[in-house]
Amino acid sequence: MSHPLTHSVHKFYIPVMGTGFTIDTPLKVAKYGISSVVSLVDDVLIEQMRQRISLESNTPFEAIDKREDDSRARRITSYLNLMNELIEKQVSELRNSIFEKGNDLSKYFEMLPDSPLRTMYEKMQTTLDPIERTRLQNLLKDKIQVGGIDVNIMTKLDRARKVHGEISEQFSDAMSALRGYAQSKVCSSLVLSAGMNRKLYSYIAEFGDFFPDESGEMCKRIVLKVSDYRSALIQGKLLARQGLWVSEFRIESGLNCGGHAFGGNGTLLGPVLEQFHSEKEKLAEQLQDIWAGAIEKLGHNVPEEPMSIRVTVQGGIGTAEENEMLEQKYDVDGMGWGSPFLLVPEVINIDQEHLDKLQTAGENDVHLSGASPLGVPFWSLKTSTSEEKRLDLIDSGKPGSKCPKGFLVSNTEFTHAPICTASRAYQRKKLDELDSSELTNSEREFAEQVIKDKACICHDLAGSVTVPKGIDPTASTAVCCGPNTVYFSQIAKLREMVDHIYGRIQLPLSSDRPHMFLKELSLHLDRLRAEVEKHKQGLIEVTPKSTQTILTNLASGISHYRENLSNAVSNQKEEFMSRLDKLKSELEKIGK
Repeated sequence: MSHPLTHSVHKFYIPVMGTGFTIDTPLKVAKYGISSVVSLVDDVLIEQMRQRISLESNTPFEAIDKREDDSRARRITSYLNLMNELIEKQVSELRNSIFEKGNDLSKYFEMLPDSPLRTMYEKMQTTLDPIERTRLQNLLKDKIQVGGIDVNIMTKLDRARKVHGEISEQFSDAMSALRGYAQSKVCSSLVLSAGMNRKLYSYIAEFGDFFPDESGEMCKRIVLKVSDYRSALIQGKLLARQGLWVSEFRIESGLNCGGHAFGGNGTLLGPVLEQFHSEKEKLAEQLQDIWAGAIEKLGHNVPEEPMSIRVTVQGGIGTAEENEMLEQKYDVDGMGWGSPFLLVPEVINIDQEHLDKLQTAGENDVHLSGASPLGVPFWSLKTSTSEEKRLDLIDSGKPGSKCPKGFLVSNTEFTHAPICTASRAYQRKKLDELDSSELTNSEREFAEQVIKDKACICHDLAGSVTVPKGIDPTASTAVCCGPNTVYFSQIAKLREMVDHIYGRIQLPLSSDRPHMFLKELSLHLDRLRAEVEKHKQGLIEVTPKSTQTILTNLASGISHYRENLSNAVSNQKEEFMSRLDKLKSELEKIGK
């Protein structure tokens, strides 16, 4: 297959959403040239989906039992190969079809952004000469590019596993996921997120698909999800020393995102993008020097042309104007649209009950919770069946989950073998420990809430597909939607959402939806306000230094927006600046 990262025909991609929402999204969008990201966390779900898709596509299926050698990696390889095979068939059928109004071939070109390829399609439609029309049609079909079956590995989710009674690093969760992807036939991008894992990074260099041919093309490319320039530089250098090139730095808003939220030190998205914009060439040059030396030592040829890097961004984007601003003001190469696609059931997996709940969700229905056993704040839908079940268990005096999958086990506070902090076993022991501790009423109440907030997300995030597909009809569904979700209310088709992204139509949005940069800023203020209040009550420690750093960075970000975004938000300049001034006053009030 082609190399979608190099020849991307779209300016946006669909990021990973939970484990179930985008588990088979490539099958729905890749034939249109749209890239999407699949989570490799849950190999149980992956095997269940391979069985279901094989049945639906009349493809032979041979189960891989979890007790078989290297089952996790083999399940992942088999699933990715199946999707790859089916998408190749889809694209072949596309190329062999004729241009007809409303069919997939016409839809492919009609969804494209303004580009020479789209112009060629429009010219073909208006050409009266049948010979010229046929020539253009054949040329258009030759230029069809497939979207990427991209995959995501959360690098810190690396549970150790025993093989023949012995712990083996190579068979840990992240290492096995990498091996499963590396051994597949898929040519796409590996998105590494949630921090650095040196052993995993070193292991990537053992697979030839991550190294370039003489023209600089790689079958498998590395994408680093980062929150700032410093992280990109450090991790980029670390990988370059292994002879591994980072093809893309994917910048994500720390708080205005879906799923896990990393507030960091208050650095806002705009200033981060500005630094990447001004330092991009320098970054590429620095990494090129290190990388070229490393691959020469490994016996690989250095391509004649310098390698290039892409800078993309995701988190809170909701309008064509914001999309255009990111492209023109910060020169980003692509934008990730996540939460809005939760209302596009043609693209992601979601049952009708939760689709209805998302459609009517308001500001108070989506919150930054303590649900994740990783101890990182987690955006979730309050009205999901997962949340309802968690609260029901608490009310019945049996808080915690049975922990059916165990992908997030990490705690050894009470046991020799790690267990999950969302498990019933852990929460029972932790609550018993609280009973014998000397705490004030407010401290005890806060500590109990922290314990009971944890939910079984590694199982429940699969519910979005296991329930409607009948794989596990009794599952509870967790919905990891970002705060941007609540401003969208209309269930949309893929074509409609793509047209919305490119400004050809506008889907209904709440009139009070703030600009994505202002929403991120307000979320930082909410977070800071809450932490200051908890500190006043003696519930958490907040050092003056860390608070001052956040205040300084937020103030710097506000100055950046005031000085640099006048032209970029010209259509709503007055409203943008008014809201910005209000948020600045709130920040000053918190600082006092």
